[in-house]
Amino acid sequence: MLHMKNLSKVYRTHMIETHALRGFEIHVKQGEFVTVTGPSGSGKTTFLNIAGLLEDFTGGEYFLDGVNVTGMNDNARTRLRNEKLGFIFQGFNLIPDLNLFDNVDVPLRYRGFAAKERKERIEDALAQVGLASRMKHYPAELSGGQQQRVAIARALAGSPRLLLADEPTGNLDTQMARSVMELLEEINARGTTILMVTHDPELALRSQRNVHIIDGQVSDLVRKTPSLVVEHHNVETNLHIA
Repeated sequence: MLHMKNLSKVYRTHMIETHALRGFEIHVKQGEFVTVTGPSGSGKTTFLNIAGLLEDFTGGEYFLDGVNVTGMNDNARTRLRNEKLGFIFQGFNLIPDLNLFDNVDVPLRYRGFAAKERKERIEDALAQVGLASRMKHYPAELSGGQQQRVAIARALAGSPRLLLADEPTGNLDTQMARSVMELLEEINARGTTILMVTHDPELALRSQRNVHIIDGQVSDLVRKTPSLVVEHHNVETNLHIA
């Protein structure tokens, strides 16, 4: 789903060079739930921006769902981002003057979906996050956890292959954070790949894998559950031995 090879990102001014990422390597398979941790300034945000096709990189290669995005122009990157990716941010980024239905509708209108399909997508997405009965409510009428669920519904309505979440529980209390994490786990169980940046060690431990970034490099890659690919290979090997 996502494969970066020897990726680098250098920010240059007329006086200094800052290496945000160097020799960066990561491979996220379809259907995985991966959390990304690391100290402030480690390169997490740069990595997420590049993964989301919001920022270019200096060197290396990046494949998104089998497509090599290296050297892609802005229009092609925008099309690929709209087709493949969904975003969830720490700030809910809801429009206060629009009700929930219309908030979820905004990116669908931008992508040019017909009215009937938009309505079906919005109702389905709000149902998935447990807010189907509140689609005519406004953001101010919801709790923080509910607002984040609307933000998740907005991302889901576009049927993303990969969901990128940047500290999605950062503005929530512990109970609400756990509720949002449970929702993300349910979404992942239905087949959506999730890549989530978090500072919360409890949430990081709940994911299938935790990638630790420090000084612009992946320094630790821990698999919490066996890879389905490896597991399938081992089963086949055992059958051949038997």
